[in-house]
Amino acid sequence: MLHLSHNAKVAVKIGTLCSIAYFAVYIARNIMSAVTPIMVNAGYTKEYIGDVSSLFLVMYAVGQLINGMIGDRIRANYMIGFGLSLAGVTTFLFPFLIEYTFGATLVYGMTGFFLSMIYGPMTKVVAESTEPLYTTRISLGYTFASFLGSPAAGLLAIFLSWQGVFVTSSIALVLMGVLVFIFFAIFEKSGVVRYGQSHARDGKKGDIRILLRHGIVRFSFISILTGIIRTSVVFWLPTYIAQYLSFGEERALAIFSVATIVIATTSFIVIFVYEKVFHLDMDKTILSMFIASSIFFLLTFFVRMPALNIVFVVLAIMASGGAATMLWSRYCPGLKETGFVSSATGFLDFLSYSAAALANLLFSRAIDTIGWRWLVLIWCGLVTLGIFTSIPYRKILKKKET
Repeated sequence: MLHLSHNAKVAVKIGTLCSIAYFAVYIARNIMSAVTPIMVNAGYTKEYIGDVSSLFLVMYAVGQLINGMIGDRIRANYMIGFGLSLAGVTTFLFPFLIEYTFGATLVYGMTGFFLSMIYGPMTKVVAESTEPLYTTRISLGYTFASFLGSPAAGLLAIFLSWQGVFVTSSIALVLMGVLVFIFFAIFEKSGVVRYGQSHARDGKKGDIRILLRHGIVRFSFISILTGIIRTSVVFWLPTYIAQYLSFGEERALAIFSVATIVIATTSFIVIFVYEKVFHLDMDKTILSMFIASSIFFLLTFFVRMPALNIVFVVLAIMASGGAATMLWSRYCPGLKETGFVSSATGFLDFLSYSAAALANLLFSRAIDTIGWRWLVLIWCGLVTLGIFTSIPYRKILKKKET
C-alpha cells in the first residue's frame, strides 16, 4: 500500500480540487471555439463570433489584472467559488440571448470576467500551502486539466446542439463552484490550506522592483506570444481544419478533439525536458520550445497534405505550449518570495489574453483577406519573435562581466 507523507497528502488534496475546477473553467473557455463551425453553418458570421470571443478575452484579461490583485487579499474559496458559479449563470444565459446581439455579447463578456477570478488566487493558494516540489507538480496538474478542456468541449459539440453545449457547461460550472467553496472551507479549517505565507525576502512587500529583478518584463513578452498561440490559434483550429483542410464539420470536430488530447500531454513532455534534458534550466527550455515551434509552423506553411499539415500545426502549438508551461507552472509559482504571486500571475494573464483578444479580431478578418496559408506564416513569425524574446540577456551579460 502506498504511504504518502503529510506534505504529499496536502498536495494531492489541493491539486485534485484545483485540477477539477480548472477543467470546468477550460470547458467553458473552449465551447465557443468548438461550436464555431456549427454556428457558421447556422448563419452566424465569423466576424460576429470573432467579436464576441474577443470581448470575452478582453474581459478575461482585464479581470485577470483586477482579480489577481484582489486575490492577494481575499480567501481563495470566495474568489474561486463565486467566480465559477457566476460564470455558470452567464454561460447559461448566452444561447437564450443570441438573437439580441448586444445582450448576448455583454453576457459572454461577463463570463470571461467571472472566469478570471480563478487562476491568480488558485496559484497563490497552491504556492502558499505546498512545498516547492509539489507546487510545480500541482501547477502542472491543472495546466494538464486546462488542455483537456478543449477535447471535452469538442466532444460535447459532437453530441449536443451548440445551445446544449453552453447549457451543459453552465451546469458544470455552478456545481463546481459550490463544491470548491465547500471543500476549500473544509481545507482551511483542517489546516490543509494556509494563507499569509508569501513574503518578500529581497525587498519591502509592495515594491514592484522585486518583480523587475525576477525578470517580469521578459516573461511579459513570453506571456503575450504564447497567449496568442494557446488561445487564438487553438480557438480557430477546428475552423482551420474544416475550411482550409476541407474536412467535414463532424470530422473536423473529431480531429480537433483528438488533437487537443495530444496537446494536453505538452505539460508532461516539457517538464521531462526541463528536468532531464536541460537539468532545471528554465531559460534553455523556453528557448528550445520557441525554436521547435517556429520550425513546425514553417513546415505547416509548406506542407499541404492534410494529415501531415495537422501533425505539424499540432506540434507547433505543443512546442509553444511548452514555453507557456514553464511560465505558468515554474515561473509564476516561483514568485512566492516576492509577495506578488496572485498579482503577478494576474498581470501576466492579463497581457496574455489582451494580446489574444486583439489577435482574435485580426485573425477573424485575415482569414477572408490573406487566407489561411499566409495566416500560418504570421503564426510562425510570432513564435520566431519568441526566440529573441526568451534569450536571458541580463544573465548572459552578468556571466561575461564575471
